[in-house]
Amino acid sequence: MNAPEPNFHGIAPRTGELARIVRVNEEIKAIVATAFRINLMALNAIFLAKRAGNAALGFGVLSNELRRFAQDLTRHMASLREMTSGSVGSVTGVVQQQRIAAILAEALRLSGEGVPGAREARRRGATRLAEQQVRLRSLDLRLRAAVEETQQLVELGGVLARSAKIEAAYGGSFSAALMQVSTDFAEVIAQIKRSLEVLGKERLVKD
Repeated sequence: MNAPEPNFHGIAPRTGELARIVRVNEEIKAIVATAFRINLMALNAIFLAKRAGNAALGFGVLSNELRRFAQDLTRHMASLREMTSGSVGSVTGVVQQQRIAAILAEALRLSGEGVPGAREARRRGATRLAEQQVRLRSLDLRLRAAVEETQQLVELGGVLARSAKIEAAYGGSFSAALMQVSTDFAEVIAQIKRSLEVLGKERLVKD
């Protein structure tokens, strides 16, 4: 009589968490690239304000602040990338442990629990899996908190961009050029806000 065929349909590794980390990393990379663009825009705006002279003193100050904002944003995103890099290892460990646990469960089912040491191995595996899931959940909470903090920073960037628009109106003959620059600032910061909203909805683990 032939032995029953193993049924592994239920033990495929759950890779949803890994897919979410990939999406998070893509959004972070997009924000880093945009922050670099703001930094360059701010440098150009500072140069333009100097050309405009006394008429654009306020605009020049705001451009300096926007440059600092871009640098702060870059640091925030570097921290987020570091978190997600750590998450990859944690998620991989969880997925591997889930697969091992499923294989052991299948072996016990097929053997009528006659595999020496299998039950103890399952208990050890369950403990490791629980520990890895706790670490992953902790990383997820840290990521959420970091995203919220970055969103507050970007709100400040939005205020600076709106103030720059107001100052641009007093730029004399350079008013139109300054207004275009401040409009570009506002559009780019709005783009960052959309990316952060996407990040805020992503979860490394299911609730």
